[in-house]
Amino acid sequence: MNTLLICLFVAMLLPYLAKGPVAWAMAKAGGYDNNHPRAQQAQLTGFGARALAGHQNAFESLLVFGLAVLVVIATGKVNPTTEWLAITHVAARFVYHILYLANKGTLRSLSWFVAIFSAFGIFFQAFLMLDIKGSGRVF
Repeated sequence: MNTLLICLFVAMLLPYLAKGPVAWAMAKAGGYDNNHPRAQQAQLTGFGARALAGHQNAFESLLVFGLAVLVVIATGKVNPTTEWLAITHVAARFVYHILYLANKGTLRSLSWFVAIFSAFGIFFQAFLMLDIKGSGRVF
């Protein structure tokens, strides 16, 4: 379970780490406007716009991944597969952001699919090996 918790912690950090390139782009575009940062972010183009989109997407991804991890922990179905899927998810999300910044759309989308399917895989581990009302049936 430690691996899952470490991966969850890293996934929680990713949106905040992804803010760095956004802040850099804002500073480069006339200085960071701390009074109206969202208005300034809405005007970013190119690298800055991609950095902002990656930052926002990291929060969206965290919701799916976080719920999947919590469900598998709550159901007591943590296993080596869930741990490898969690590591895969975090690695794919890191690569996703790098590819977003580098403007590599096709590879970025592939990385997104790897990450989201990893999160769904974690969630579905909670259903594997469930005994339905003592029937002995296994999904």
